[in-house]
Amino acid sequence: MKSFVVALGLAASVFAQSIQIGAPVEFSSITPGTNITVEVDRPDTLTGSQEVAIVIALNSCVGPGLDGSCASFDVTQDLGTVLYSGPYDPEFHDVPGLPNKPPYQNFSVQVPSSLPQGEAALTVSHFSLIGLGPFPNLEVKNITLNVV
Repeated sequence: MKSFVVALGLAASVFAQSIQIGAPVEFSSITPGTNITVEVDRPDTLTGSQEVAIVIALNSCVGPGLDGSCASFDVTQDLGTVLYSGPYDPEFHDVPGLPNKPPYQNFSVQVPSSLPQGEAALTVSHFSLIGLGPFPNLEVKNITLNVV
């Protein structure tokens, strides 16, 4: 019974550390060669953690062997073009008159000019250290964007 409670506690800690892609919104249209802002949110938590790094990548879901839909595309196996790789330091940004947001960091990245029209997977891979141990945590989040 004790091991179940410990496992449940660790799972809750990991879930609390989970990032979210705050921008762009899913199925937004993007144009090759332009810059977009990727907002990576990390909800505030009481569990101690240390951010290590993130990787932001973009991969077309159009091409040989693909059906053009990102729904069946495994983003953990092929990140595509890496747009950013480095430190992640989310912070609170309180703006008077706007709703409070979780800690976040914005990244301006350039959409590859060679990206074909159709769906593309924007992927954020997040690595952090959690708890007193600490223990390593790797998660991958993605959204689908429309390349026009």
